[in-house]
Amino acid sequence: MLVFRLLNLFSDAVYLYTVLLVIYALLSWFPGGYQSAFGRFLAKICEPYLGLFDRLNLSFAGIDFTIAFAIIVLQLATQGLFVLLQAILF
Repeated sequence: MLVFRLLNLFSDAVYLYTVLLVIYALLSWFPGGYQSAFGRFLAKICEPYLGLFDRLNLSFAGIDFTIAFAIIVLQLATQGLFVLLQAILF
């Protein structure tokens, strides 16, 4: 029972982080969005993870797909972890 609660908590944390990444991406549409207090807070949370993907140069035609790729990797890693834990525990 405790394992299910921990997995559910982890899943909720990943979902929340995904939402924060989307909000961080949407801030680019607002002038001064990244300079606001909320924007700086999101930058402290999101940029360390997004920095892992900066070397990949995921910009095409003036559009940066780094955040989309980071979200996909996060979701795939989460699903992979759940499958692995299910195989081990059950």
